[in-house]
This record gives sequence, structure tokens and C-alpha cells, in this order.
Amino acid sequence: MTGDPDTQIVERVRDGETFLYEVLVRRYNQRLYRVARAFLHDEAEVEDVMQEAYLKAFAALPRFQGKALFSTWLTRILINCALASLRSRSRQAEVALDSAHGRAAEEDDRELALAQEQMGRIIRRAIDALPPSYRVVFVLRELEHMSVAETAAVLAISPSNAKVRLHRAKRLLREGLRRQIPHISLYIFLGDRCDALTKRVMEKVAVLSGRRQNHRRAVLPSGFQPEV
Repeated sequence: MTGDPDTQIVERVRDGETFLYEVLVRRYNQRLYRVARAFLHDEAEVEDVMQEAYLKAFAALPRFQGKALFSTWLTRILINCALASLRSRSRQAEVALDSAHGRAAEEDDRELALAQEQMGRIIRRAIDALPPSYRVVFVLRELEHMSVAETAAVLAISPSNAKVRLHRAKRLLREGLRRQIPHISLYIFLGDRCDALTKRVMEKVAVLSGRRQNHRRAVLPSGFQPEV
């Protein structure tokens, strides 16, 4: 597919520069975390599913034909892994909020920071309470800012169905919160957690590729920013 920002890196990884896979992992850690979190509530399980998705995508990279964006293809793999995890455990997911989430970034007003964290917990609970089919559409559209078409493609539903599910998700959230959801950061996966998961994935990629990386790290493109 033309216009895919990941095409060059994907081709170089397939040609043997496997260390560059780290660029893709860092680029999509935030998205995969948010999407996995829409299905799962246990943080360790979420990271396991993310790692599994990255490794399955790496193994399948020679068969990636570019008919969809790499990001769409990767997200679809992640969703399949999350669903498989749910099926294998055959249990209700518990509501498990990460108390360390939402660390205020050098806020002078500690009361404001506390209020923001409390609001974040309230909103996360409201999102977690949505039916799974509505919750994942809400995450993809409102947190990941994916288009209706890409959301529909990722979930294998029609665009009209994606619109209906988003409308219903917002209605349920409004009823739960009794006001419009404010624009704040939710389900953040950056810093040490991002680094640790990336390191684990790349160690396994080195094993899968059948050669040592000798501590070689990818040089991130100029101006590189992970998805947030």
C-alpha cells in the first residue's frame, strides 16, 4: 500500500536489518497498549499480549503484502491475541486500575494534579464498564484517532456499524459521567515500561532471526515520536 509511513522500515527488516524492528515497536507501543487495555484489565496480561503480537507480526512479516497499512495489520494481530487470551482464561476480566498511572508531570499545583488523577480513574472505570464491542471502538476512534474506515477494517465490521458503536459508547459514557468527557491522557505506556517491553521483544526477535544483535540498537529517525 502506498503512503504507508512504515514501508521503508518493514522492507529493511525483511531484508535482514532486524534491529530496525525496534523502531516499529517503539512507534506502536502506545497504540497496542491502549487497544489491548480495551480488552484486558490486568497489566501483566496486557504486556504479554503486546509482546506476543509483536513476535507474531515479526514472524509473519515475510507474508505481509501491504494491502493494508502496517499499523492496521499489526493492530489486527494484537486484537486477535487479546481475544485468544480472553478465551484461554475463560473468565471475567477484573477491573484493575494502575495506581501509578497518570503521574503528574512536574505540576506545581498538587491539588490540581490530584484532581486530574481522580478524574482519570473515574473515566477509566467508565470506559472499562462499556461493553467490549463498544469499548474497543471508542479506544480506536477517540484515543487512537483512527478513521472510521481503518477502525472498521481492524475490527472486520462495516463503517456504519463502527459509527453506531461509537455513538452508543459515547451515550453510555455520558450517562455514566453526566457530562462530556474532558480531553485528558488515558492509558499511557511510555518511559521505563516502554523501554522494558521493547527490550524483551527485541531479545526474542534476535532469537527468532537466528543471529545475535551484539547490542546493536536502532537509530531512530530524526524527529521520531512514538504514537501518543
